[in-house]
Amino acid sequence: MACAAASAGCLVHADPSLRRGADGIGVHKLKSERENQPSSLAALGRHSHWSAPGFERLSASPSLAASGHRLEQIRHSGPNPQSSLVRKKMNALSSLLTIPSASMFTKTRCCSSFSPLKCHYQSADNTASKMSTNQKLQKLQHKRRMLRPIDQSRNMTCQAQAASSDLGMPSTGLDLTRSPFITLLNTERVKVALMVAFAMALCNADRVVMSVAIMPLSTTYNWSTSFAGIIQSSFLWGYMVSPIPGGMLADRYGGKVVMGWGVIVWSLATMFTPWAASHSMGMLLAMRALMGLAEGVAMPCMNNMVCKWFPGTERARAVGLTMAGFHLGSVGGLILTPVLMKNYGLSGPFWVFGLLGVVWLSLWAPSVYKDPQSNPSISSSEYAHIEQGSEGLGSSSKEAGKGGLPPFRQIFSKMPTWAIIVANAMNNWGYFILLSWMPVYFNTVLGVNLKEAAWFSAAPWAMMGLAGFFAGACSDRLIQMGVSITNVRKIMQSIGFVGPAVALLCLNTVRDPAVASAWLTAALGLSAFSQAGFLVNHQEIGPRYAGFLHGVSNTAGTFAAIISTVGTGYFIERLGSIQAFLTVTAVLYVISTVFWNMFASGERIFH
Repeated sequence: MACAAASAGCLVHADPSLRRGADGIGVHKLKSERENQPSSLAALGRHSHWSAPGFERLSASPSLAASGHRLEQIRHSGPNPQSSLVRKKMNALSSLLTIPSASMFTKTRCCSSFSPLKCHYQSADNTASKMSTNQKLQKLQHKRRMLRPIDQSRNMTCQAQAASSDLGMPSTGLDLTRSPFITLLNTERVKVALMVAFAMALCNADRVVMSVAIMPLSTTYNWSTSFAGIIQSSFLWGYMVSPIPGGMLADRYGGKVVMGWGVIVWSLATMFTPWAASHSMGMLLAMRALMGLAEGVAMPCMNNMVCKWFPGTERARAVGLTMAGFHLGSVGGLILTPVLMKNYGLSGPFWVFGLLGVVWLSLWAPSVYKDPQSNPSISSSEYAHIEQGSEGLGSSSKEAGKGGLPPFRQIFSKMPTWAIIVANAMNNWGYFILLSWMPVYFNTVLGVNLKEAAWFSAAPWAMMGLAGFFAGACSDRLIQMGVSITNVRKIMQSIGFVGPAVALLCLNTVRDPAVASAWLTAALGLSAFSQAGFLVNHQEIGPRYAGFLHGVSNTAGTFAAIISTVGTGYFIERLGSIQAFLTVTAVLYVISTVFWNMFASGERIFH
């Protein structure tokens, strides 16, 4: 009907005499020209055709539909209906109106209209006026075949726009098949994730600076290896205290505010670390502890922001993106610290990375909101996508992090809570050994200099960032395919523990720096699968208390990291090698895998 009406509208507007006929005047003109072979109506019936170029939209307006109805009235109520000449003319017009198939104008819901067909009127000439009806039909059928590829291309564009709407991306009217990645970047939730990833990069870069600078600082101030281990662990003293209160504050006031305060405090502590080292040992330990206290809120705030801003089907990828920033911060710290120390002295890297935190805060404060409800710039489609995507997978952003005191007895009486705690402890145990001591390992065991050690240590962290995002994408895909959340979390965490265990055992047997770097890359890359295991599991078993749950598990992880960091220092000092401690770590990885698979759950436990 829309096709016929549109065609009728085009034909009516193409010939003024026919438009008058629709008002009752053209009927008399038809009668008067009956014996004189009228050129206007004959030309219109015989020679009007569609112009394929410029075909874009069909506007099925009421006026066009009315015009088509008037043509039908002319056909049946015109003068002397028995006249074969008039009847032939009317039949020709009807064929022109009904030839286009409705399937030509099939539309997806995102394309509500097409622009009017461009019709034009050709002046009659002697050859064209003798064109038979069959020839006209063949001509129109040919034009319809020519228009079909245009229609198919437009349908593909419409389907892409519909898919972007399903992802919560604002519709721009552009062909999204050309730049879906750019469109996704324009969503508010991805902007939030990128800013959180930047903060996590600074978090890890600031702590890595000391891991690289510890050797020249030890030489400058005559520190023993065991005291260097104490300095490394002093960061963890503060880091162990703040996750629980930081998580509770994030649940109550929002991750934006708490994260902002955390970044500015640890950035200032980073800048003043060289001054503290030159002042006294106690001041240095206190400054490192303050830095750890501030960085302890980063993980709970990250979990809080992801839980509020991302639907359940995208949270593993969101965690993978933010943690990619975290691991790339290690890469930046390991590579840039030796360069900055060479050009600006021992204090150079501490000041540069500290000032980057101030720059981040100037961007974070005005551009990021604590949740989708408070953001005036979010599109309605993206907001609906966030809310609808959370149904059945945790909670909506409205419910997540509402605050209030958590049910302590209920939380600690459930084994899925302890599965997360044990997994976090084991993850931090292995992670901080590699983070704090790998430059020392390459320098003392494999005999490479400090700059080369930084490069060999940096490559695995880059792989960890990529592997973490890949693990998140695989996790979300498995859930969308119908695999239970519990099984997905168990699979991902098993890879994240068994893989590093095997890699660390192999690392003990090599003496070539390149091969050692390859095994270290495998260990960290596979451990990144934990991000799609325990790290996202807080949001699933208790989305309302995700920040608190992460704080509890992170505190246990920090305690384990202190033991592993200090223990590694004593092993190196007393046994002269780090290999024995790596073997102990591999055994603990396997034990933790068994515990996780026995008690972990992807179902909601706390309401």
